[in-house]
Amino acid sequence: MDTQIIPIILAGGKGERFWPVSRLKRPKQFLCLDGSGRSLIQSTADRLLDLAGGWENLWVITSSIIADGVKEQLPDLPEANLLIEPEGKDTAPAVAWATIEIAKRYGKEAVLGFFPADHWIGDNLAYEQTLKAAAQQALKEPSIVTLGIKPTHPATGYGYIEQAAQQDCFNDLPIYNVSRFTEKPDEETAQKFIDTGKYSWNSGMFIFQAGVVLDELSRYAPEILDPLLRKGPDAYAELEKQSIDYALMEKTELAYVIPASFSWDDLGDWNGVERLLKKDQENVELAHHIGYETKDGIFYNSNDGEVIVTIGLEDVVVVRDGDVTLVVNKNRTQDIKKVVKSLAEKPDLSHLL
Repeated sequence: MDTQIIPIILAGGKGERFWPVSRLKRPKQFLCLDGSGRSLIQSTADRLLDLAGGWENLWVITSSIIADGVKEQLPDLPEANLLIEPEGKDTAPAVAWATIEIAKRYGKEAVLGFFPADHWIGDNLAYEQTLKAAAQQALKEPSIVTLGIKPTHPATGYGYIEQAAQQDCFNDLPIYNVSRFTEKPDEETAQKFIDTGKYSWNSGMFIFQAGVVLDELSRYAPEILDPLLRKGPDAYAELEKQSIDYALMEKTELAYVIPASFSWDDLGDWNGVERLLKKDQENVELAHHIGYETKDGIFYNSNDGEVIVTIGLEDVVVVRDGDVTLVVNKNRTQDIKKVVKSLAEKPDLSHLL
């Protein structure tokens, strides 16, 4: 059974922990971080095109501040398939509005898939097979299928999905009812989750029939759905900021999970680049770097012709972009967001955002 999926790329994120390379009008999804020559959003579109059946069925939802950048990144995307949010209100309004609009064109029986623009996938064939299995479950019965990622370590930066009873199997992939979602546990709790063999990382990817989610949003999040049905994007000003996990997935009884085995990374900060590219090298170098007694570092320079020189350093990230140099210990990359926040509070430095 070969099922078409209407993919929607969620492209509203900022990627602040990749500052200074990621900026307001050049967010993480516009960057190439794996050495492939393709940006993250371009790579996401590339691997979804066959499932969509071409550009005419691929959609993107993004913020007004980077909409022109999305058009430059994806010049073949039909303009009618680009939904522009007047302001960012997290993923629940984005999923709700996109589902409304796509149901108008394809009908409520259409199978939709929502995909973050800034994730890395290492095995496209396994990825496609997993998505097709999710689509078959969505067609079989009312379902909201999320892709879980089998954990490789007790990560504290991801949400976790606990699986309940197995319900079916497509493409040799078991599909389970979801027991519960848990947000970002501490390391000890995460290890306990992994030891049970019943938990997956929450990838933020969802597959469902349009009408199923519209019905569930009407039941669990009418404060989001109803204004959007009445006013479309003009309703954003009155909507609360909510994730789709909080607004719907933690409440619905129709949640299913497929624990996927393809290689995946959400590239949450600079350490994600090391996970992709380190291999047997002393350092990860996306720059002209001369290092003396320097190891386990990450070096990035977007300024052509410049050289980064280091002596006696270990476990550091050094990033050069325009008029900014960032030097941070690899264990403190989460704090980059604090720097970005402080810049927003200083008018004389706002040009660095």
